[in-house]
Amino acid sequence: MAQDDNSGVDLVAADSSHAEQEFAGSTGTAVIPRDAFENPGFEPHRPRVTDENPKREKRAQRTVYTLFYLSILGSVWAIAAYMLFPMESNDVGAVRLNNMFVGIGVTLALLGIGFGAVHWGKSLMTSAESIDIRHPISSTPATQQGAVEVMRQADEESGFSRRTVIRNSLIGALLAFPLPAVVLFRGLAPQDQLPVELLSHTMWRRGTRLTLDPSGTPIKASDVTIGSAFHVVPEGLAELEHGKLEEKAKAAVLLMRLEPSQLNPAPGREDWAYDGIVAYSKICTHVGCPVALYEQHTHHLLCPCHQSQFDVSNNCEVIFGPAKRALPQLPIAVDDEGYLVAQSDFNEPVGPSFWERH
Repeated sequence: MAQDDNSGVDLVAADSSHAEQEFAGSTGTAVIPRDAFENPGFEPHRPRVTDENPKREKRAQRTVYTLFYLSILGSVWAIAAYMLFPMESNDVGAVRLNNMFVGIGVTLALLGIGFGAVHWGKSLMTSAESIDIRHPISSTPATQQGAVEVMRQADEESGFSRRTVIRNSLIGALLAFPLPAVVLFRGLAPQDQLPVELLSHTMWRRGTRLTLDPSGTPIKASDVTIGSAFHVVPEGLAELEHGKLEEKAKAAVLLMRLEPSQLNPAPGREDWAYDGIVAYSKICTHVGCPVALYEQHTHHLLCPCHQSQFDVSNNCEVIFGPAKRALPQLPIAVDDEGYLVAQSDFNEPVGPSFWERH
């Protein structure tokens, strides 16, 4: 007599009639255990306190909608705290207060919804056990009607339509919870300037020298050899007192030199390069990651975050990845001392494509 190596259960070969019934169309020997496992069924249902005591049910109901109302209060407080405790420049204490009070409001808003929903399910919704039978994917009209009936029954058991105070407080909490995020997004730009204007321009101006990042050393055209690549920022960035990181995030540039014959400038851009030296925005047009890898043999720029690739020899057009437009090119020239300078600012917004959507 054979035994299962894992469980030690005695196994016997099934007779041919059983095999035909249970394994019709299959090949091989069917094996069944002697002591087949029996379905134990459901345990006896144990009613909850709220099922037997109407006062406890009312108390649970009050607890649930109170938690939802606290969630609404937390959302409102997060918005108020953002305005009452502004983040002042170079004031670490103000930043800490803003983060603490806004965080308290958002935490209360989220926990209120979570605790309220869990308490609702555990104390008020129907707790009877049931079996959910799986059906074929393609349902008959009768099955579809049955699904509608299941939804109706679920609504009745949860009390979503019947317990209007809980339902309305939950809806109010869900509507109020995203509002602090909407308000906080405005803080990504200075309060006294329009974000659209800030995203449309950088520090580059006519005559601004290209300097090495982070030293700020001006770059001569003779310093840029064929196949080399430099991380570049505009001259004067280090002297900024406010908004240095924001300006660098927009104005960062990659400088490369190719054989002039390998460049295929777009119409109107024939004079944007100097003796094979080209400059392109370092900010990927996908979601703003830094395009930091350069393959000198293929003349490809790679964004290591999401694998977008750009062809430097063809106006940094996208050749692979999720980016949807080419990297903006910075027009450059050489001044009287041989230093590389910008001819103007970028002729299009830098960074992710969604920055252009005004």
